[in-house]
Amino acid sequence: MTPEFVIEMVQRTVEVSVLLSAPVLVSSLLIGLVVSLFQAVTQINEATLTFLPKILIAGLSLAFFLPWMLTVIIGFTSRILMNLPVYTG
Repeated sequence: MTPEFVIEMVQRTVEVSVLLSAPVLVSSLLIGLVVSLFQAVTQINEATLTFLPKILIAGLSLAFFLPWMLTVIIGFTSRILMNLPVYTG
């Protein structure tokens, strides 16, 4: 294995992991921003108010994006396993 090959594999792995985590992280970020804006407007300073909406949105986005996430990770894993003889040779 050449250093370029290892760098390319690490780069692909990081890209897939960012791609898989983005929907849940972005949705949690957006709902956190909305709740924080609501707290600022209404002057409610309850620290625990942000947790329930974030957990609900993270769970809903995970349930919504799970089929796509599985397709991406299965495709990535199958490409690695199919090309394993090329990688070791």
